[in-house]
Amino acid sequence: MPQQPHSIATPAEHIVTAREALELLYLHLEQEAEAKLVAAAIRAGWSAEEALSAIDELKLEDMQAIARRKS
Repeated sequence: MPQQPHSIATPAEHIVTAREALELLYLHLEQEAEAKLVAAAIRAGWSAEEALSAIDELKLEDMQAIARRKS
């Protein structure tokens, strides 16, 4: 699938916050990364369900690590 260029609003446009400008690209990249991880796990012999469960566990560990750093 060809990569579509993503447009990110500049601060001069003052129409959105930086988060709003990046949110769609962030979500797209997250979905793309998850799809690649699941595909790799399937090629290695794991089921999609096992891969998604492992990804969820990794995300939870990341969130917990971030929360620990903030406290």
